[in-house]
Amino acid sequence: MVHALTPAARSALQGLARRIVETGCHLADARVATIGGDASIMLLAVGSWDAVAKLESALGKLARDQELHLTYYRTQPREPGAPLLPYLVEVVAADRPGILVRLIEFFNHHGIRIEQMNSMRYQAMQTGADMFQAQISIGIPAELHLAALRDDFFELCDGLNLDAVLDPIKF
Repeated sequence: MVHALTPAARSALQGLARRIVETGCHLADARVATIGGDASIMLLAVGSWDAVAKLESALGKLARDQELHLTYYRTQPREPGAPLLPYLVEVVAADRPGILVRLIEFFNHHGIRIEQMNSMRYQAMQTGADMFQAQISIGIPAELHLAALRDDFFELCDGLNLDAVLDPIKF
């Protein structure tokens, strides 16, 4: 697992991806996000033990770059567990502190795993109001009663005055 933070104008994605391939590894998964003026890059490289060792050596040299904050470590494959149902949550609301925290607490309380999350603030084009938006991919344990979960979720959203959607992800 490689995680890099760098100024967005100088994204290290191409250089990191090239190093992964040059060392004999395979780029198995990649996530890139621009947050503020920086780029966050997460890459999952897989390969034989000697290819991974070469990659670690190459990354150690790259980590000396002052504008590149680099973390890397060996991760394990995801453990198979109870089946999780993939759902997408979308939320839009007038921005105010604590919305995202309340959503995270709700999912944690119900034993729901957050797989991916994107949130942002923006100004509404028509009114200029400060707005909040979130898209959250979650894994719902198959044994949870979906109707009861929906009721609890929408009750939370009504209490917080959130416009929300909770739909299964269809592949």
